[in-house]
Amino acid sequence: MNLTEFAKRVGYSVSTVSRALNGYHDVNEDTRREIIRAAEALGYAADPSARRLRKGNSGLVAFVLSSPQKQFASPFFLDMIVGVNERLRDTELQLIVTSAPSFEAELESLKQLVQRQRVDGVIFARTRKHDDRIEYLQDKKVPFVTHGRSETGEPFAYLDIDHEVVGRDGCARFIALGHQRIALLNTPDELMFSHHRLQGYKTALAAANMPFDPVLVVEADLTEEAGAAAALKLLAKDNPPTAILCGNDLVAMGAMRAISEIGRLPGQEVGVIGSDDNPFGRHMVVPLTTFTSPRIEAGKRIAELLLGAIDRQPATKLQELWRPELVLRGSDGPPRRETRP
Repeated sequence: MNLTEFAKRVGYSVSTVSRALNGYHDVNEDTRREIIRAAEALGYAADPSARRLRKGNSGLVAFVLSSPQKQFASPFFLDMIVGVNERLRDTELQLIVTSAPSFEAELESLKQLVQRQRVDGVIFARTRKHDDRIEYLQDKKVPFVTHGRSETGEPFAYLDIDHEVVGRDGCARFIALGHQRIALLNTPDELMFSHHRLQGYKTALAAANMPFDPVLVVEADLTEEAGAAAALKLLAKDNPPTAILCGNDLVAMGAMRAISEIGRLPGQEVGVIGSDDNPFGRHMVVPLTTFTSPRIEAGKRIAELLLGAIDRQPATKLQELWRPELVLRGSDGPPRRETRP
């Protein structure tokens, strides 16, 4: 039956039935429950496509995977997608996922989604200090939520992990273990969380009255190969670091491989700490110490924030900063005092 027929069966106006089934707050709660029970008993379900057509919505939410992506998605993004999808399951919104090989292609893909498919909302991560994606979506007035902060444009909805904590607590962990030469193998400078991590690293050094040495700060792309290459450069210096704090677990895995390649022992002769808790890290020969945060739960919360953005709630009320936790395994350790032959 259609909406008109169902409304006649339950004895209410079409408007009242429609508003009750769509969750409007101006319908009496007893009336709402009565209409919902009747719909369940009669097997009535509204046609979502017809409702979207009336509202002018597409019913689609786009998750744009951040570049670079050598595979479809990293475990980090896969868990987040699971969380987003679980939360949207109880709504009329459907999740679509897309990726691009570069930031420029990612922006073009985003424009096509907005212009051709008229998505109702967008989710993306790895925000940049100056982010063209944010400028474009704000200009087009498309609701969106980011995993990360930025200095771009007007206030917007976001959920971010506090990478200043990663830089500060990771460096402080090595300082407490007795390390004097602590390197930061950071992610690319254009990424916003790189700046937060560097600030935390500097804060920890200052708190311990240790000098900041820019020679010990090196950037690397978010890949194992880039991490290995950058670590080799650090370890080849005249006064190499005895500990390396990495901005990403893949980078950290590459650093540990580089340490082994030059005949040293990760976690014993050179300490390593990662960030983002890649599930492969715990299964390495030397399990990787890293920072973690609940990714599936973050995905669910990001979806809730997006629903708030779609409802045009104030952006300043849709901003959350989560604190990561340090997971101690085997790759961090005190510096070895004896000299290897």
